Amino acid sequence: MPSAIAVSGLRKSFGDKVVLDGIDFDVPEGTTFALLGPNGSGKTTTVQILSTLIGSDGGRASIAGHDLATAPQAVRGAIGVTGQFSAVDNLLTAEENLILMADLHHLPRGEGRRRTAELLDRFDLVDAAKRLASTCSGGMRRRLDLAMTLIGRPRVIFLDEPTTGLDPRSRRLMWHTVRELVAGGVTIFLTTQQLDEADELADRIAVLNGGKLVATGTPDELKRGLPGGHVRLLFHDKSDLNRAAQALQNAKPDEETLALRVPSDGGVRALRDLLDRLDKTGIENASLEVHTPDLEDVFHKLTEKEAAR
Repeated sequence: MPSAIAVSGLRKSFGDKVVLDGIDFDVPEGTTFALLGPNGSGKTTTVQILSTLIGSDGGRASIAGHDLATAPQAVRGAIGVTGQFSAVDNLLTAEENLILMADLHHLPRGEGRRRTAELLDRFDLVDAAKRLASTCSGGMRRRLDLAMTLIGRPRVIFLDEPTTGLDPRSRRLMWHTVRELVAGGVTIFLTTQQLDEADELADRIAVLNGGKLVATGTPDELKRGLPGGHVRLLFHDKSDLNRAAQALQNAKPDEETLALRVPSDGGVRALRDLLDRLDKTGIENASLEVHTPDLEDVFHKLTEKEAAR
């Protein structure tokens, strides 16, 4: 697929502190890309550079086919940014906030009003249209914030910590909205501290640590690449447990729980091979549980060296 965002050798320092040390990544159109990292790792700086809010010290980047250095205005016309802190004006109603954004995008009056009505309906804000934004719940304000970003029909949207402070239901509604946008061809660049959010939404993930990208891949690729995955087999009696332990390499039996821990990446092929080996020996297990590292395990493993400094 064509690239919505292409970054090569991006660098940024503040004084003596190197925040971005030559990072590279590519985001295909119509996908969600999540950038993870500890606090202060440069996630927000990356978004600020790519959204033309600050300049870089080196490297190249293009957004929606426009070079960041030579065509910043074209980049601004192709992107939308929903920052960590709400851009909603509390002294205006939900409808007035959207109309203001339509005017800032120089939409003709009729088109701006139609776009406002469309987004109020899409984000379930019709009942709140005439209410001051200050009286809306956190979830409604966050949906309004994203609706304001969409007024100009951006091709690429930067979401910086989009669900911070939201209750579980509001988070799920935001996730649903993100998936709908991607299904419609929009590219999402997501920064978040909520690892389950990245796991749910991202097609690809990059982990930023110490100014460098220390890993990139799909959520499953990152989890499978971390040691510690295993299958836990439960047996009816000690005899079956011990026979299985002899038949399976590197297996660790626990006679107290009648459980056998077998190293595995948890993939379908590995599970099929494991069950085939048991079947050939005539051993029946009572049940099995697959344990694979989650994104939290991946995150801690990849960033532990920096945290130890």
